Amino acid sequence: MKKIMLIISILFVSCTNTKKEQTATTTEPKTSDYFIFASWVHAGDAFDTEKWETKLTHYDSLGITEIQVGAKPKVLTQLVPLANKHHIKVHAWMWTLNRPNDTIANKHPEWYAVNRNGDNSLDYRAYVDYYQWLSPFHPEARNYIKSNVAKLLEVEGLASVHLDYVRYVDVILGSDLQPKYGLVQDHEMPEYDYDYHPIARKGFQDLFGIDPIEMKHPELSTEWRQYRLNAVTSLVNEIAEMAHQKNVKLTAAVFPFPEMSRQMVRQAWNDWDLDMAFPMLYQNFYRQNINWIGFATEQGVQSVDFPVIAGLYSPALKSEKDLEKAILLAKEKGAKGISIFTADDLSAEQQNVLKKLHKELHHE
Repeated sequence: MKKIMLIISILFVSCTNTKKEQTATTTEPKTSDYFIFASWVHAGDAFDTEKWETKLTHYDSLGITEIQVGAKPKVLTQLVPLANKHHIKVHAWMWTLNRPNDTIANKHPEWYAVNRNGDNSLDYRAYVDYYQWLSPFHPEARNYIKSNVAKLLEVEGLASVHLDYVRYVDVILGSDLQPKYGLVQDHEMPEYDYDYHPIARKGFQDLFGIDPIEMKHPELSTEWRQYRLNAVTSLVNEIAEMAHQKNVKLTAAVFPFPEMSRQMVRQAWNDWDLDMAFPMLYQNFYRQNINWIGFATEQGVQSVDFPVIAGLYSPALKSEKDLEKAILLAKEKGAKGISIFTADDLSAEQQNVLKKLHKELHHE
């Protein structure tokens, strides 16, 4: 009899616990369905509590719950707890391979990427002066980049380390940008084709028996392209391992969709161990219409198994109609949110669009 009562008691407790678990599951918010509103944010070298309190209050009013902040670890350390009070997550935004005016890297010219003409990126600045690109093939350059990541990982409470400029120099610029530099890039020009670093060339020659600089048309070699893609991918995945060991997520700002990014900047972000990607869908750079944002979003979403946050360029979405359409298209095509570049520069009309859609999408 005692055994029967014990069995009944166990079954009762089990059923009760199951009901509690079911209730908890149904009452908890479905965070996977939450459509994120985010923004890239620039920060200075010093932390100003009053300034940040004003900014965070403003972001909160727009429905922004995540910000990618370019700042030193000491600033981020002070910002994170303040942002938490506003229920805003902070991602540490880091320029990865492009390191303009980096006083440590500048002492090591051998760390820098090299173009097909043999020009070092520290000496020859492609397009703009702030393009100073480290080589993903140089082991000391890679270690230096990872040391920068390690410093960010010491900041408590980060939503992620957010990589940017984790690619090569643009071998092909967007259609709207080429005229600004007097260029017609209907082929891959040697001065913008990187990375012919001596280490890269030797490694490729050891593997395939030919120095890529001696190829008649190196731009047609799928092996040479993939070899360079792999160098960036392995660096990102090593960083991902570092972050995940610290229970920190890794995210990245990337070019619009994988096939396009492979061609334009040698960036295969669909091969990366990311927790989230922020493709920069700046349609005006490519002379595309608003519908292209939906197309590019869909290509990215279908190429990866991690969430995609659609990056939107506010100066190219000035009308309320265009901004609203861009946000809704991104959501329709599978994005888990949008990120504005930048919330600090939005007009009153654009701010109203964010407020309106945030309420509508989250049923507030």
